[in-house]
Amino acid sequence: MNFEIPDDIRTKLAELDEFIERDIKPLERENMQYFDHRREWARTDWENDGQPRHEWEALLHEMRRRADRAGHLRFALPKHLGGQGGSNLAMACIREHLAAKGLGLHNDLQNESSIVGNFPIVHMIDAFGTAAQKAEFLEGMITGEKRVAFGLTEPNHGSDATWLETTARRDGDDWVINGAKRFNTGLHNATHDLIFARTSGEPGDARGITCFLVPTDLPGFEVGHMWWTFNMPSDHPDVSLKDVRVPGSFILHVEGKGLDLAQHFVHENRIRQAASGVGAAQYCINESVAYARERKTWGKPLAVNQAIQWPLAELHTECEMVRGLVYKTAWMLDRGHHMELSHLVSMANYRANRLVCQAADQAIQTHGGIGYTRHKPFEHIYRHHRRYRITEGSEEIQIRRVAGTLFGFMGGKG
Repeated sequence: MNFEIPDDIRTKLAELDEFIERDIKPLERENMQYFDHRREWARTDWENDGQPRHEWEALLHEMRRRADRAGHLRFALPKHLGGQGGSNLAMACIREHLAAKGLGLHNDLQNESSIVGNFPIVHMIDAFGTAAQKAEFLEGMITGEKRVAFGLTEPNHGSDATWLETTARRDGDDWVINGAKRFNTGLHNATHDLIFARTSGEPGDARGITCFLVPTDLPGFEVGHMWWTFNMPSDHPDVSLKDVRVPGSFILHVEGKGLDLAQHFVHENRIRQAASGVGAAQYCINESVAYARERKTWGKPLAVNQAIQWPLAELHTECEMVRGLVYKTAWMLDRGHHMELSHLVSMANYRANRLVCQAADQAIQTHGGIGYTRHKPFEHIYRHHRRYRITEGSEEIQIRRVAGTLFGFMGGKG
């Protein structure tokens, strides 16, 4: 076993650091209202359903444009899409490294923007799309001209996706979709939505669910109530579909096997979210240690108190352990099929999500009153990462996956 980060990844991290200081930090300093205590107000159009402000999203677009020009944005994409074929291990190291820097334009927590793009749906369409779909969507999704949302969760069904109630029936060469989606992220400006609908089988069946690439401007496709979340601004609306007609060419992958796509999507995201959680947790720990060493009470630094030392030492230990699990899982994903490793992905994800929430909470406690203010970033970190204990498979669902593998009720290695 070799626990050293490979030289090529270390070189990439150094390149990213140099790029951030040269091209991103100056832009960030010109727009500090989006990153200091004003960040939530500046980012949110409170009178427009709490959606992201256009100016905020324009700044993120400029960040991505600069990163793409410098050759960083597409790092994890295959070479035929202008990328460098970056490995899962490299992406885990990068995501942790960027998150450990704290809040900034280089790697925003609230909406997953980064100088090194994640692009789970690009990977999906590249792996499962037709030639025509690839030509229409891939480059546009990378540059932002095409924006594709992900419509799986419903008002009555979240983690129990095989019970979804949205249906699609064949009508000649077309399909007619009826149903509803909830927390359909990105629908405030998406050009298309990946709609998962039952086309055959019975409720609870894994097969019989089909994924459609649906243009959001079709008759019957309506974006409704915008949910204001713990982590604002919000781009999580309800969507209704009433007799939405699409041709068969709009199916992504094959009829009846849409959940293969959903699994591909969450595994792409879960391991990288886990890496970000480790990085953000380490940032909270480091900031707390630095503050405790300089802050004096009763004539002594806070750091001499065991009540301060012990919880941070435990978090630091947990961070080291979860980091090792994330790196190992990412390394194994580079060598095996993701479905055979889903239990490890779940382990890494739910433990990292818990860790960062605990670290942010402890950072608030260590910093005392000032830690509770928005002049420190810990509330923002907590609000962002708290959602990952629910979204893309709640931690209970992920623990169920681990238990199912452990006891032999599900596939994979125990």
